[in-house]
Amino acid sequence: MKKKLYIALSISICIPLLALIIINSFINNNTPTIIDETSSTGDNSSEIISEPPASAMNYLTGLPVVDEASATNRPVAVMINNIKAALPQYGIEAADIMYELPVEGGITRMMAVYSDYTKVPKVCSVRSCRYYYPLLALGMDAVYIHWGCDMSIAWETLKRTNIERFDGGTLGVEFFGRDSERVNTYSYEHTGYLDGSRLPEAFSKYGYRTKLEEGRDTLFSFNDDDISPSQVPCNTAVLNFSSAYFSTFVYDQSTKTYKKQHSGEPHIDSSTGNQLEFKNVIALQTNIQNFSNSILMNIDLTSGTGKYISNGFVIDIKWSKADDNSPVVLTNIDGTPLNINKGKSYIAFIGYEKSIAIS
Repeated sequence: MKKKLYIALSISICIPLLALIIINSFINNNTPTIIDETSSTGDNSSEIISEPPASAMNYLTGLPVVDEASATNRPVAVMINNIKAALPQYGIEAADIMYELPVEGGITRMMAVYSDYTKVPKVCSVRSCRYYYPLLALGMDAVYIHWGCDMSIAWETLKRTNIERFDGGTLGVEFFGRDSERVNTYSYEHTGYLDGSRLPEAFSKYGYRTKLEEGRDTLFSFNDDDISPSQVPCNTAVLNFSSAYFSTFVYDQSTKTYKKQHSGEPHIDSSTGNQLEFKNVIALQTNIQNFSNSILMNIDLTSGTGKYISNGFVIDIKWSKADDNSPVVLTNIDGTPLNINKGKSYIAFIGYEKSIAIS
């Protein structure tokens, strides 16, 4: 009798327990499975499961971007004061392309180009326009940002092209400002900054188009793989704009980039403390001379020769720009299209009579 009672009691306990197990199994089978970042392989080692590949590329660098919407956002091109008395600048390390061209007096001025107008930092110091910079900006479909301009050919170029732009000299404190710390130690003209965080507001207020023009893919043709352009070594390149202003690029094998120097000193972004570095150094030579009876520079932006430097090697190239609204096109010496490596680029325009020293 006791045995029968024991069996009955066991059954009464097991049935609810079995039901609970079945219900729990049902719930688990309908709950999303959490997959660990590592997976076991046959040799009991672990391998990292990578993120799915990005389906869009940065317009200026060719590098993949995860946020597809940002890949089609319009770039901005910001004039950067490069006179020694204005150093160091800040906000420039974040640029995807850095242009450097001569201006009057043997000095140079830079133009920092950011691929996405919504992701621009605070940038200082912002300086005035010379006519060839907005023509380069037009070729990239970029909104041009400057602080004043020369009131001759630069002003005429801005009016003639009707380029979309923001001028710190007229907008003042609305989207620009004066760096309060620099005001105490720098000449006033070297203290102007752009508040990049307010650019979306500025685009909206002035009704500027926020997306790239239809049909634009990437600014340059990029290699699928990271390759060397030739077998001619280039560990150091020196672009001699003048006796006082020259840009030096020293190859860093560990990063496969070129570290930039400004006239013999590391070129530093003071907001990050980092030296500027670039995957690609592109030196474009052309005819550069003063306008008649003027200190302003006349730079031929139609065509010329140059050098493409990447991965520790250099190759001779040609370049052309069809019109105001067209981009700069790079080709090999034989005229075939030139592919460049993915990454940030430095682009200089330098006179034929100036030297480019390769070693």
